[in-house]
Amino acid sequence: MHGFNYFDDRDLIGFVDGTENPVEQAAVDATIIGEEDAAFAGGSYVIVQKYLHDVKGWNALPIEEQERIIGRTKLSDVELDDAVKPTSAHNALTTIMEDGKQLEILRDNMPFGEVGKGEFGTYFIGYARSPRRIEQMLVNMFVGRPPGNYDRLLDFSRAVTGTLFFVPSATFLENVATEEAAPSMAGPTSKERDAEDRSTSRLSPPDGSLGIGSLKKEAGYE
Repeated sequence: MHGFNYFDDRDLIGFVDGTENPVEQAAVDATIIGEEDAAFAGGSYVIVQKYLHDVKGWNALPIEEQERIIGRTKLSDVELDDAVKPTSAHNALTTIMEDGKQLEILRDNMPFGEVGKGEFGTYFIGYARSPRRIEQMLVNMFVGRPPGNYDRLLDFSRAVTGTLFFVPSATFLENVATEEAAPSMAGPTSKERDAEDRSTSRLSPPDGSLGIGSLKKEAGYE
């Protein structure tokens, strides 16, 4: 899927995307796993979702209604005051607070369009230091906060794919390679050979991927 930049980082629905992205150290803090998950420190999690937009239906809405759905003004990209912003606004439901602190993610969304297929939408790409942040945002959007108070943008934007990945650090990969390559001084036992076969299978799955997900699962990550 090929995305592209659109005017002032706007989506095809006409609103600026990623306005409140963290920057500099705040972006690092939001995306890079720390000592809370020491075995995977330095890595990150990334979710990708393909959303298709009902552009015709969206454009039929008055701009004021669009702004209430998004929670920002369309032209000037200013956040609506809480007194007028609905609790179902997109930016309200995707704001995650914990112990008085906002838990951020880094968005790198890309608009796309295929005229031949008549498909237009957004490829959502979000990085976070914990998948829990991303999952909570999706629950808020699709189920609602409270349940039923869902994101009205979903009336015009439909998710057709969605995958969550663990992104390892270079050090993590080097450590895995070192552990797998380390020879046994006494020679491998049958049990060790079986374990080695399973490890090799994890590192070289049939689809050619690195199989990091299986490594994390067998390491006991939930």
